[in-house]
Amino acid sequence: MKDRAMNIGLLQCDHVSEPFQHIIPDYPDAFRDLFARYAPHISLRVYDVCHGELPQSIDECEGYITTGSKYSVYDDVPWIHQLADFVRLAYAHQRKFVGICFGHQMIAHALGGKVAKAQSGWGIGTKSVELQQTKAWMQPETRAYRLILSHQDQVLELPKEGEILGRNDHCPVSMFGVGEHMLGIQAHPEFTPQYAEALMDWRVERIGYDPIQAAKATLNAPTDEAIIVRWIDAFFSS
Repeated sequence: MKDRAMNIGLLQCDHVSEPFQHIIPDYPDAFRDLFARYAPHISLRVYDVCHGELPQSIDECEGYITTGSKYSVYDDVPWIHQLADFVRLAYAHQRKFVGICFGHQMIAHALGGKVAKAQSGWGIGTKSVELQQTKAWMQPETRAYRLILSHQDQVLELPKEGEILGRNDHCPVSMFGVGEHMLGIQAHPEFTPQYAEALMDWRVERIGYDPIQAAKATLNAPTDEAIIVRWIDAFFSS
């Protein structure tokens, strides 16, 4: 039944910095708010992965979703290696797994793909992604979606069995799947325009004033997090 209660593990790969906690207290709050609006039957169990906490068993939750992170998936950090092992475990056990931004990149990295800093520079602001193919769980159907992005790394090479589901000129692998159980989404359905703008202002010396001003101008555009959450819900249920 579509609306049955689901227990999904949220693998937290970063924490909101103190200066921004008045906008979003922490990433689990952002994800809980998102699912409460569009898929309230999903209950999130949080694992503080970036402080070494991971599920003791793959069976603790029906599926898993990761947050973004200021780290890169290729950083030589113990918890990142442990998360990569967990992604491989989920893949081996055919457990549904959704990666958001850093998590999207982690799926590719852990399963044999390649992730690196994008030659096209930072992906910031609101961008449109064109669907390359349609899956049964992509309901409602659309040819494209718009979401907020905030990333410097990109998936450059897909793992074996990986297939591109969505792309744009800046990020050719904007959404991808591996088999029937792994889904990567580069964008941030959980971000608000206010939080995205605050992050850009914080990174102005790294990104540059002009790109940030151009990206800020896109934040008034409508976004499709409602569609994406319904897709994620259907993906977990499929």
